[in-house]
Amino acid sequence: MSTSPEYATFHFHALHHADQPLLLPNAWDVPSALALAGAGYAAIGTTSLGIAAAQGCPDGQGRPEVRDATLALARRLAGRLPCPYTVDIEGGFGGDIGQVRDLVGELADVGAAGLNLEDGLPGGQGLQDPVRQAELISAVKERAPSLFLNARVDTHWLEDAPPPLSVTLSRAESYLAAGADGIFVPGVTADEDVSVLAAEVPAPLNILFAPGRHTVSRLAELGVRRISTGSLLFRTALQATLAAADAIRTAQRPADAAGREVMGYEEVQRLVAGEE
Repeated sequence: MSTSPEYATFHFHALHHADQPLLLPNAWDVPSALALAGAGYAAIGTTSLGIAAAQGCPDGQGRPEVRDATLALARRLAGRLPCPYTVDIEGGFGGDIGQVRDLVGELADVGAAGLNLEDGLPGGQGLQDPVRQAELISAVKERAPSLFLNARVDTHWLEDAPPPLSVTLSRAESYLAAGADGIFVPGVTADEDVSVLAAEVPAPLNILFAPGRHTVSRLAELGVRRISTGSLLFRTALQATLAAADAIRTAQRPADAAGREVMGYEEVQRLVAGEE
């Protein structure tokens, strides 16, 4: 059973202020989103890498076909999830402020509860001018004020030698002043850096989960309010596909990493058909 767009948006905002941080798994298509929602996660995000890769495109290039696929997935998820969903739109897919504003309006109209908007330039060509990014955030919030706008600061994602945290905090302050509802700083892994960001950012802080470096409980202790899996689940699924194919080639029976049987054909059919 789906939730109304109005309730989903209100609930999604509230999840960032709950007793425990929001653990946000990122889906790349309808079945992955339905399966994650069915597993009881409070909200679902999308992964730009997963969507771009499914189109045969690299991530973060601002490709129009990835924009179209992202919007198409948001439309397909509308009314099908029992929880809110938020959409990663990279930096706006290379559009000008008016085009990004229109895209966000379409996402709001189909029922998305939030969006990620990054300040990294397409193709890894550095960072967007923070003044221009603040103008973009302001325009987006004007068009869809109820959506939770998670402003991604790519100072630690694109740079081989990240700048001081003061640079990240300055960008975060500018984006929050423009209307952002939360700040996302992917690439930060050290406890001391996470702790400083959580203490200094006056809004919910989102951290990208780093396997082997993070645990949900520790990030909660440090003050993180949202933990995203990013492309991790998609990459894990891709690796599992290779492992299953190799198991067939070597005459073993495919099973997941925990030794359980793989999801059956009819189970997938029921999942996408919305049957119990």
